[in-house]
Amino acid sequence: MSKGTVLITGSSGFIGFHLGRKLLEDGFQVVGIDNLSDYYDVQLKLRRQEMLLDHPEFTVINDSIETPGRMMDLFAEYRPDFVVHLAAQAGVRYSIENPRAYLESNIIGTFEILEAARAYPPKHMLFASTSSAFGANKSMPYRETDKADHQMSFYAATKKSTENMAHSYAHLFNLPITMFRFFTVYGPWGRPDMALFKFTKAISDGLPIDVYNYGDMKRDFTYISDLVEAISLLMPIIPSAPADGVVPDGDSLSPVAPHRVVNIGNSEAVALTDFIDAIETSIGRKADRNLMPMQAGDVPATWADSKLLKTLTGYAPKTSVRSGVQAFVDWYREYYES
Repeated sequence: MSKGTVLITGSSGFIGFHLGRKLLEDGFQVVGIDNLSDYYDVQLKLRRQEMLLDHPEFTVINDSIETPGRMMDLFAEYRPDFVVHLAAQAGVRYSIENPRAYLESNIIGTFEILEAARAYPPKHMLFASTSSAFGANKSMPYRETDKADHQMSFYAATKKSTENMAHSYAHLFNLPITMFRFFTVYGPWGRPDMALFKFTKAISDGLPIDVYNYGDMKRDFTYISDLVEAISLLMPIIPSAPADGVVPDGDSLSPVAPHRVVNIGNSEAVALTDFIDAIETSIGRKADRNLMPMQAGDVPATWADSKLLKTLTGYAPKTSVRSGVQAFVDWYREYYES
């Protein structure tokens, strides 16, 4: 017996694929939507999608979430119990080159989902935000209750905008929504535009790697299986607005809406140089490091305070960078070199 229907937007993406596999294994019916954008290798997305389609309880629609009426029709047909909204134009650097793609996918696409949910309310919606939403905030580790007003890239600005849009719909139409801010997700089947993939490919091919801010950067690297475990555990944790408007200390719950922001991170700021060391160890070859200045829109460090996630679910991400990087390199070699 199915545990319910989950709609995953961006189901052929890195996170959507892993989450879809987990939820199918856990007994849910999963409906996916993905436009198979050519932002990166479409064949990689198609392979992920093929693997999901091997499961009889998976259905996919290959279209864009911003297509007028598409989400309304999808909600009307499948009446999802849960919605995990992962579809987005990602990447800080690309948002400088092509900001319109971020406006259309991240802002308009999210609007289409919110309107569909208004007509056909799910039990709970979980929307992907990002650690980039914290912007210029220098107080670390980042807490969900910290101010997040000064985004450093248009990508981050669009994601913070979706948090605000979701809050307004949660308040106006009593739609329970959890926004999760994730921190530098990595692992097998990862995106080719991410540092781990680019570094692994370049080092394997004997080519130099570009290391920004001269290597003086830190990231809270979060392994993909830890992330999807946290998302699945948050699904039944449905927020509700406090009747008296009083929010418990440390909780990001809105005083006026069933809306909450939750960090999902490993709660450890790892130096970029240590991350590269782990890749070199896994590959068995040293990198030729091309040290470069900081890129526009980037931030020198991210570090999650994930106490709220632990309080709500009892779970804390735990995969070490060395074991997570090794798993990625093993997958990369099997997929590309076998």
